[in-house]
Amino acid sequence: MAESDPLLSGARGGSGRDCRAGLPACRGVLVGPGAKAGWDLCFDQAVVFIEDAIQYRSINHRMDARSMWLYRWYYSDTCQWILSFIIFSILSLAFIETPSSFTSTSDVRYRMAPWNPPCGLTEGIESYLVGWVQFRKNLWLLGYLLVLIVSLTDWTVSLSLVCQEPLRIRRLLRPFFLLQNSSMMKKTLKCIRWSLPEMASVVLLLALHLCVFTMLGMLLFTGEKQDDGQDRERLTYFRNLPEALTSLLVLLTTANNPDVMVPAYSKNRAYAVFFIVFTLIGSLFLMNLLTAIIYNQFRGYLMKSLQASLFRKRLGTRAAYEVLSSTAEGDGQPQGVGVKPQDLLQVLQKVQMDSTYKQAIMEKVRSYGDSLLSADEFQKIFNELDKRMTKEHPPRPQYQSPFLQSAQFLFGHLYFDYLGNLIVLANLVSICAFLVIDADVVPRNRDDFVLGILNCVFVLYYLVEMLLKVFALGLSGYLSYPSNVFDGLVTVILLVLELSTLAVYRFPHPGWKPEMQGLLSLWDMLRLANMLIVFRFLRIVPSMKLMAVVASTILDLIKNMRAFGGILVVVYYVFAIIGINLFRGVIVVPPGNGSLAPDNGSLACGSYEQLEYWANNFDDFAAALVTLWNVMVVNNWQVFLDAYRRYSGPWSKIYFVLWWLVSSVIWVNLFLALILENFLHKWDRRGHLQSVSGDLETTYEMSTVELLFRDILEEPAEEELVEKLKRHPHVQLCR
Repeated sequence: MAESDPLLSGARGGSGRDCRAGLPACRGVLVGPGAKAGWDLCFDQAVVFIEDAIQYRSINHRMDARSMWLYRWYYSDTCQWILSFIIFSILSLAFIETPSSFTSTSDVRYRMAPWNPPCGLTEGIESYLVGWVQFRKNLWLLGYLLVLIVSLTDWTVSLSLVCQEPLRIRRLLRPFFLLQNSSMMKKTLKCIRWSLPEMASVVLLLALHLCVFTMLGMLLFTGEKQDDGQDRERLTYFRNLPEALTSLLVLLTTANNPDVMVPAYSKNRAYAVFFIVFTLIGSLFLMNLLTAIIYNQFRGYLMKSLQASLFRKRLGTRAAYEVLSSTAEGDGQPQGVGVKPQDLLQVLQKVQMDSTYKQAIMEKVRSYGDSLLSADEFQKIFNELDKRMTKEHPPRPQYQSPFLQSAQFLFGHLYFDYLGNLIVLANLVSICAFLVIDADVVPRNRDDFVLGILNCVFVLYYLVEMLLKVFALGLSGYLSYPSNVFDGLVTVILLVLELSTLAVYRFPHPGWKPEMQGLLSLWDMLRLANMLIVFRFLRIVPSMKLMAVVASTILDLIKNMRAFGGILVVVYYVFAIIGINLFRGVIVVPPGNGSLAPDNGSLACGSYEQLEYWANNFDDFAAALVTLWNVMVVNNWQVFLDAYRRYSGPWSKIYFVLWWLVSSVIWVNLFLALILENFLHKWDRRGHLQSVSGDLETTYEMSTVELLFRDILEEPAEEELVEKLKRHPHVQLCR
């Protein structure tokens, strides 16, 4: 079939208007030797359209047989996993290449010279991997080509300079591959870009607030006497304009409160009014107002983006209907136009989708019998994709013996789970008691006899409990509960660890303090077992309804908010590379033999050196990531501002303030907005109590970002869908 041939024409029962003569449809040949090929092409096109609808993809792509084969292969799970692995490998090169992160510590006092790969090793890996990254026709194509050209040029420069170039531009461009491989990430980035003007208005208001109070502070704290509180305040925090701006900016995050006001407040309590008013207006009013604006604006733009996704979904299913529709005839006269259920079932067999949804859709198709499916019925069938499907658990095994039936009822009852929770709680209390009793005893002097016996007893109970649940529910039924999978995995690990302990150190006895054998000492093995027991205590979360709401919200965020996490990874990656290029090596090893200084008390209190923050630097990629995290948390971030000002210059503050704006102000507020939306959505839904208590044990809710807002999205009109199909570059609607 020629690429310009229309897929939809009057050959399937339409009037033929708006069609160009001589252009057959994919099923225009209904008899003769080409009939089977025409039907197969129609089915393949319908499969692609339905898969596009499921994944919210655009249908504006070539629809000939070869192009569709390549298209489906590209979006197959195998290809996507390969691409994800390649992108992950490209980004991970930052840990290996110079400056390498292969040292046990990032502390400049104790860090050994890292291993650096020979020149050409990581460059060769990068060139090979980038060559396999996808090449797509979309709006990001120009940027993709530019990134490839710049990366190739920079790679050539690296090899020509024997990897001694001061700056590698391609490292800054690597996150682009991660962004352009995720449609949801690009959608989120677009929403953030649209929300920036509204955010900028509040940021400017914050800047005005900061400048006004900075000038007031410099005018207020000008002491006449050398030792009075005003002068100490000026010398410490308001010496000059940059210092005053920095002090109040940090106070905006409350990181230096109340330190910043202590010198003046010690002299006169009235000075506290200045700092309290500044904090009230800035931290409690403007910052929270910024959160509200970000939540409102971003949610609105995200809704518009998701509305467009819904339109693409409906357009894909409508295109599949038009491709599959045919004319039913009776007594030689047309009876109607629609899709045969058997044709749709044949197409669904080829569609790549979740098995739970596929089974539900196919069952609904079979319910229509042999009658043709209208466009409205066809669309309603695929509305199953908008529902939150639950995975049913396998039936319990059937036992003939009354005794076994009674035992199955007993060990499959909810109260048996409650008993298990009490046992885990008792185990946790015993561990806490021994931690308190032996708090002042070094591990080599501890008598672990009683704790070892208790661990053996509790692990034995966990094993028996797991086996009894498998007996009551069956193996497949036991594994269908996520909490049981978690319990079983921890129990098996505990059993292996306990058997290893008994095999190496024998059975517990009074005065049980054997010498270390193998990789782990007795205390290490007991400590590892106790940590696993603490993790096992998390099994109580589904039993507590309110706690389960929070837990399910967190799980949904982890599963469905990957786009926001991906953007955070991109931001971290770019700022870490920039930080390495700006600040690598500026934190120098202090004089002395590996210690901070002969007298730590001689250093300024709260300084980078006195707090021993030497491990927080930008000397390698891993250290840069940790440093950026510590600054994002904004606890003591004034220490970093002061240290890098002294070691590299005052311009370094621009870098850290930009990072604070991007990470703490924008991204954290966006994440907070999404947490609120997710939590309120779960809380407000009717029947949420079932989905967060017992239903966490009996059903598994499948939810996505699209489903989160599905109830408030508007269905596109049929006229819009038909009009859009008429303008499709490779589809001609002629009915």
